[in-house]
Amino acid sequence: MRDDLVRRVFREMATDGRVVEELVRVARRSAADVAALPEAETRRHVQVLLAAALDFFERAGEPDERHFAAAEALGADRAAQGISIDGLLRGVQAGRAEAMKIAIARGQEAGVRPEAILEAVLDMDRYTGALERHVVNGYHTAELELSRTTRDADTHLLRRLLLHGDTPTPGELRRAGLTLGHRYHCLVSDVSDPGRARVLEQHLRAGGGVFGLVEGRLSGLAARLPTPVPGVLLIAAPAAPLDQVHDIHPLCVAAARLATGDGLHPLTDLAGEIALHAQPVLADLLADTLTGLDHTDDFHRELVATALVHLDQGQRLGHAAAALHVHPNTVRYRLDRLAELTGRPWDDTPPSVLAGLRRWWSLRVWLDRGE
Repeated sequence: MRDDLVRRVFREMATDGRVVEELVRVARRSAADVAALPEAETRRHVQVLLAAALDFFERAGEPDERHFAAAEALGADRAAQGISIDGLLRGVQAGRAEAMKIAIARGQEAGVRPEAILEAVLDMDRYTGALERHVVNGYHTAELELSRTTRDADTHLLRRLLLHGDTPTPGELRRAGLTLGHRYHCLVSDVSDPGRARVLEQHLRAGGGVFGLVEGRLSGLAARLPTPVPGVLLIAAPAAPLDQVHDIHPLCVAAARLATGDGLHPLTDLAGEIALHAQPVLADLLADTLTGLDHTDDFHRELVATALVHLDQGQRLGHAAAALHVHPNTVRYRLDRLAELTGRPWDDTPPSVLAGLRRWWSLRVWLDRGE
């Protein structure tokens, strides 16, 4: 019989969002493969595995196969997403070690008896060890199933093109529905769940091309631009020859991380954001020039947000006021207050496009820092 206080500690851990976020962070930091996945996908599996572990600790007796269904599913999903077994295990083991450390610390803080903590840690280690074995089993089972399908051959070819820059033979391309001399749109979505990915893949295939999970995202090469899909964010690059898609794909992935809102987003529409995001050190230096502002002050954040809208609206006071649903005098007042705090004007016209870009970038980075 497990100590009631131990049960409470594990119950609180499994439902604590901070614990979930810490395990997500540790897993993503441990392996580049895992970090390439959308963060929401890692979070989804951490939550499921924590719930399974809590169920084990809430019950008496040994775990049965149903306790490990989530672990099998995690392994199968990662195989379908193209994550290496090494990357998968590094993520799982890092999360396992961190969960153990948090459990011990919380048990001590809660006043759990040392012998009860030791017993719980041994139980947890035995359970998570079994969990890890089932993750591996799920991975290998899915890997065998995938290797038997034409669809897997297409996904393998797609990964060769997008990740490795290989040039498949004309016969290999033809079997996947591609032609060497043709141009294709590189597509990257925010869909990582294998079930949802299969549904989206069927929709995209109607326009011709090859699609599959690449680095955890449903991606592909489309002969024609697809129609938008409700609830799906999709980045689409201009059509390009197959020997260029290896260089275009990382840009699409970067755009998928930066874009907001569902729908079809042209890659070139996000060119500015992608280029600026690639210079984090320079961005920080620019943001540091906004002296006199405090991230914890909501009024300061409102001033910066207003200045950004003013710039985005071509520095037209009326347009900025309409976008913010305030009176133009309110916009003018906020810009004046921002000028007082930072020691520079914000309502004048920048002398050049690049000067305007520097203003926008410094404001944007400063505002993002506090989120």
